[in-house]
Amino acid sequence: MCNAWRLTRADGVVLGFTDHDVPLTFAGTAFSPVSGFVGTEVESGLGLAVDTSEVAGAFSADAITEQDLKAGRYDGARVELFAVNWMAPADGHLLMQVFDLGEVSRAGQAFRAELRSMAQQLDAVRGRVYGRQCDANLGDQRCGVALGTPALIGLATVVAVEHGAKLRVGGIAEFDDGWFRYGIANWQSGANAGLSVAVLSHTRHDDGAEIELWSSMGDAPQEGDTLRLTAGCDKTFQTCRDKFANTLNFRGFPHLPGADFAYGYAGEGGLHDGSSVVP
Repeated sequence: MCNAWRLTRADGVVLGFTDHDVPLTFAGTAFSPVSGFVGTEVESGLGLAVDTSEVAGAFSADAITEQDLKAGRYDGARVELFAVNWMAPADGHLLMQVFDLGEVSRAGQAFRAELRSMAQQLDAVRGRVYGRQCDANLGDQRCGVALGTPALIGLATVVAVEHGAKLRVGGIAEFDDGWFRYGIANWQSGANAGLSVAVLSHTRHDDGAEIELWSSMGDAPQEGDTLRLTAGCDKTFQTCRDKFANTLNFRGFPHLPGADFAYGYAGEGGLHDGSSVVP
C-alpha cells in the first residue's frame, strides 16, 4: 500500500503525487513520485473540530514551483488523499479524506503544506446578514450590476513601484478618486499575468494615479506591466445609489437602528420628525 494526493487548484489545474517510487495512474489522474511528497499522520476525532495533517516535499520544475506558490496559485486548493494498492491502482484505490490546502511554509528548496479537513467550512458565514451594509457581492446575481460595463473598467499600466503593494499607474486618469477602491485588479501581463488581487485604495494625482493592493504579489510588478481594474463597492446605501444607480437591488437594511441610535437621546435643537436616518 501507498499514499497518493490529488491537488486541484482554483484555476482548474490538477496535479497528482504519490509517496511510492514509481508513477501511478488511476481515477483519470497521473500521480508522480518526483516531488518527494511525504505525509504525516492524520489526527481525527469525534465532533466538529477541524482535523489537520501535513505533506512535505521539494520544489520541482515539473510539479510545484516556488514561483507559483509565492504567487498564490495554490490558495484554496482542494486536496484528496487516497490509499492505493500500487500493484493494481486502477481498481485498488480508496478516497480516504478531502482537505483544503492551508498554511504553506518554505525553507530553501523544500516546502511544507498544512491540510485542513472540510469541517473548517462550517466556520464560514451562511445565509443572510442583517445589517446596514449590503451583503451581496458586487456583480453577482443578487447585486445585478453588470461589471463588464466600460464605465466600471479601467486598463492601467504600471509606471513605478513604490513598494510591493503600492503602484503608480497610468491610463486611468479619467476615473474619480477612489473609484477602484475595494475593486479587483487582474494582471494582464508580466510575471503575475492571470492572477487577481483586491484593491485597498485608489488615489488620483495630477501626474497619474496610485493603486495600493491588499497584499504584495509573489513576483514584484515591473514597469510596463498592465492590469485590468474593476470598480469597487464599500457596500453602503449611498454608494449603491450614487455610484451604481442600483438602489432597487440593495441587499442591506440602511434604516436599521444601530448602537448609535440605541445610546442616543433627544437633544434640544435636533430634528425629531421620524424621518430616515439615511440621506
